[in-house]
Amino acid sequence: MTDEMCKKDIRGLLKTFGVMADEAIVGHIAKNPGVNSLNFKVTLEDITEYEDSSIEKLNLEITKSVNCN
Repeated sequence: MTDEMCKKDIRGLLKTFGVMADEAIVGHIAKNPGVNSLNFKVTLEDITEYEDSSIEKLNLEITKSVNCN
């Protein structure tokens, strides 16, 4: 896979996640109008089945508070 194709696939993955996450969060806030603040944890986990067991899998975790007022 070329570097450009790889970057395009990564951007597509992140865009899809962003759209779906936005819809889910906005829907959650609409269903729970009394919520003032939300605390989120987003995890990116590499679930690739590598043949070489010495390859370290990617794991990224981000936490963030969102003010809903």
